[in-house]
Amino acid sequence: MKIGILSGGGDCGGINALIRAAVRRGEVYGYEIVGIRRGWAGLVEPDTLPLEYGTIEDIVSKGGTILLTSRTNPYKKDGGPESVMKNVERLGLDALIVIGGEDTQGVAHKLAAKGLRFVGAPKTMDNDLSETDVTFGFDSAVNVAVEAIDRVRTTGESHERAMIVEVMGRDSGWVAAHAGIACGAHVVLVPEEPIDLDAVCKTVEDRRKAGKKFSLVVVAEGATIGNRNQVTVGQKLDEFGHPVLGGIGPLLAAEITKRTGSEAREVVLGHLIRGGPPSAFDRVYATRLGFAAVDAIKEGKSDVMVALKGSEIVLVPVAQALKSKKVGLEFLRLAQSFS
Repeated sequence: MKIGILSGGGDCGGINALIRAAVRRGEVYGYEIVGIRRGWAGLVEPDTLPLEYGTIEDIVSKGGTILLTSRTNPYKKDGGPESVMKNVERLGLDALIVIGGEDTQGVAHKLAAKGLRFVGAPKTMDNDLSETDVTFGFDSAVNVAVEAIDRVRTTGESHERAMIVEVMGRDSGWVAAHAGIACGAHVVLVPEEPIDLDAVCKTVEDRRKAGKKFSLVVVAEGATIGNRNQVTVGQKLDEFGHPVLGGIGPLLAAEITKRTGSEAREVVLGHLIRGGPPSAFDRVYATRLGFAAVDAIKEGKSDVMVALKGSEIVLVPVAQALKSKKVGLEFLRLAQSFS
């Protein structure tokens, strides 16, 4: 058996731990494991490397991905899907382990109709894949965000100003919600609900009237003000049609300063929360997923994703997992209840 592994989309903590585990498990079964570089790009135009446990055994604590990554969409390339299938055959790959979020898994699901055998692994710091309690990379991102926000908080308190912290989260606000609750934010803003700018400014003003001149606002990059469109960095879309988001933090800071007369500053965490060593949870979780993915291939499974349900690793249909998981109303109210 020859298995290829690729990681597509944004990087996050735990990818290398999963790669390491899959290689280890594969070698136990006598399988050959091949790394595919730069996500789907490495199958549109073959770019591979052999993976052996002896050479990668120390990558469990390393952030990012040793296979590199990209947002390549074969369906946006002339003959892209056909090239992927031909190269899978030429490389002699019996199956793939596809590490990624909605976009990367979505490509694999489409290719399954052309005969691709694969098992997906839920990688995204946004935590927005359905059918799994949590995606790996999320815990690492939240922990980094919390540490950064705790530092922002002390300087904001010292200067008696409102601090606006923008975190990643295009369509789902899980990182903002978790980090906001953990850091005691006074306002948490997510894509699931439009921002009521009047209410945000009132919170800041009411706190100042009560003698509390410091306010902490945590906002996801994909949050919108009223019916305004999301703030984007330039006009270019990626190959999956997503705009590059960013700028809601500075916009909020400017509006709060203008409307309340109180100084507000913004901090955009951006890619900071993607990088660096993964959390212990993500290292262990991703390791379990790596073992389970190889086992699923051994059992002849395909077009499924390894996922966490309770404390168990299970297999779920990729078609169902692609549904975006939003922050629920109950959790949203919890995050907003300290305003």
